Amino acid sequence: MQSNLNRREMLAATGSVLAAGFSATTYAASPSARQRSAAEPFGYCFNTSTIRGQKLGIVEQVDLTSQAGYDAIEPWMRDIDAYVKDGGSLADLRKRIEDSDLTVESAIGFAQWIVDDDEKRKQGLEQAKRDMDTLRQIGGIRLAAPPTGATKQTDLNLFSAAKRYRDLLVLGDEMGVVPQVEVWGFSSSLSRLGESMFVAIESGHPKACLLPDVYHIFKGGSDFAGLGLLSGSAIQVFHVNDYPAEPPRESMTDAHRVYPGDGVAPLTDIFRMIYQSGFRGMLSLELFNRDYWKQDALKVAQTGLRKTKAAVLGAKLDQLTKAD
Repeated sequence: MQSNLNRREMLAATGSVLAAGFSATTYAASPSARQRSAAEPFGYCFNTSTIRGQKLGIVEQVDLTSQAGYDAIEPWMRDIDAYVKDGGSLADLRKRIEDSDLTVESAIGFAQWIVDDDEKRKQGLEQAKRDMDTLRQIGGIRLAAPPTGATKQTDLNLFSAAKRYRDLLVLGDEMGVVPQVEVWGFSSSLSRLGESMFVAIESGHPKACLLPDVYHIFKGGSDFAGLGLLSGSAIQVFHVNDYPAEPPRESMTDAHRVYPGDGVAPLTDIFRMIYQSGFRGMLSLELFNRDYWKQDALKVAQTGLRKTKAAVLGAKLDQLTKAD
């Protein structure tokens, strides 16, 4: 396969990325009101998919996230767009988020930035630009970049994907938002940790980063040990969840995700690996459990935070030597 990147540019950028494991300067965690400790060095974020079934608007989601005790919120762009369509003000929403002592560490969008079709990819970048503009107006700083539109494609050229991710990152530079390559375990492309990391590295861009997910890494068949090869700045937000022993991986779906600690995922090992790599970003609780959608939304959010904290504390990170 031949890369479409400028070879000298790619080698120079990739070399520096490999040497530093992604430059630490690319990581810019937002401050949170909660004082972190050696035992709880991560921030806690709430992905609003966890209460999608309760059908709350973005304003209610913000209020609930704050009331539940999270440091940050990870909204879905479709909910923000619906709010604007109904006459909502982005300036008012930003003020509400700030007054709630929350930050918008990431958001979920589905622009088709990675597809082979030139016209669809052009439209995808236009959608990404709109999403980034909206997101920045409410104080958001990162946007998920999953392989939307290529989930059934088995012959995606990863060098081409890397170039397209670079284009998305350049757009992000213009808009003030960092797109994060998201691992999607159910997809035929970028389902594995190594594929996603390849795209990030070969983009040759200093702000390239991943958006990993406990469930998706398992679903895609990658070994969690691969996380130990990444520097902390390569991951700025980490989707946290758990999965049960049954059904088998091949037939497991998003709906099977459970609260951290209620399944069989090696969360202690995961938290220790990313901590020792230098990660000090946000753990964002992302669930799609239909049973949780039938329950009181605040109770679900509070339970999720309590169980996430318990899993982090159970890893006893304060007993580990900090990464250099």
